[in-house]
Amino acid sequence: MFIDYAKIELQAGNGGNGAVAFRREKYIDKGGPNGGDGGRGGNIIFKTNPNLHTLQDIRYKRMYKAKNGEAGGSNNRTGKSGADLIIEVPCGTIIKNIENQIIIKDLVDENESHIICNGGIGGKGNVHFKSSTQQTPRFSQEGTNGEFLSVELELKVLADVGLVGLPNAGKSTLLSVMTTAKPKIADYPFTTLQPHLGIVKYGEYQSFVMADIPGLIEGASEGKGLGHQFLKHIERNKILLFMIDIEEQNPIDVYNQLMDELVGFNKDLLDKDRLIIRTKIDTVSEDVDERWSSFPEKFIDISSVSNQGLDALKDKIVSFLSAS
Repeated sequence: MFIDYAKIELQAGNGGNGAVAFRREKYIDKGGPNGGDGGRGGNIIFKTNPNLHTLQDIRYKRMYKAKNGEAGGSNNRTGKSGADLIIEVPCGTIIKNIENQIIIKDLVDENESHIICNGGIGGKGNVHFKSSTQQTPRFSQEGTNGEFLSVELELKVLADVGLVGLPNAGKSTLLSVMTTAKPKIADYPFTTLQPHLGIVKYGEYQSFVMADIPGLIEGASEGKGLGHQFLKHIERNKILLFMIDIEEQNPIDVYNQLMDELVGFNKDLLDKDRLIIRTKIDTVSEDVDERWSSFPEKFIDISSVSNQGLDALKDKIVSFLSAS
């Protein structure tokens, strides 16, 4: 199951208490202090794992706790530090403080890690408190508490190319043909209910990542039809492919609707490179030229069924990526 949002609580480990201890040696009645320091509490660390693509495993556990540090011992022995807790997340995960909605960290790169909650500091043993006026201190320092934080995790898909269009525009079919991804495909709207990623190979050594975003409907930028959950996944794409069925009766209206939804969600999306793709050209009717005659931008014709135009599309995408 694809899960792109989760709320969890984090509790770093507490530092161990310092020890109160004294030397016990033969022929020495009153040995000096030798209580050791407490161990450090465990940190909570988030680390990206390129093999993860969902927050599903994290969502179903509410509280995450790191280990506490152990208390110090006699003979100046320092307590064992608490083990760090490492939470693995997909690349593209944003960690946000729930209380103030400030982004703590945006984890984008593979195997990137960041400490989100610091463990407490171990307390000092009584050996640190010996002085000329206090030869046998019978007190030590307590360890400090580890940090506590409530966070929300939001996953935004990382892909070079994002497929944008109305439901049933041919996005999933294109992804399945150009990559090894296997999204659900059927001849009815809203077949795709979650983003799908696939790797498109180009030549012998090059490749790029393509994302199939669920179809947009009017009002998506206002949250209609889970629009916010879908649109956020194209914010990281370098190129947007506007997929429009060649048999649309009013292709200009469809294009304007897609543009309006992008602007309504985030106007910065208009700064991204985009290509207009006429899909399903294997089903052309006689009056298609008339309906497309005043279309405002150039377009590329493709058929995912007959593979027509797919090589040209790959060439165009790679040229855009190389220039960016």
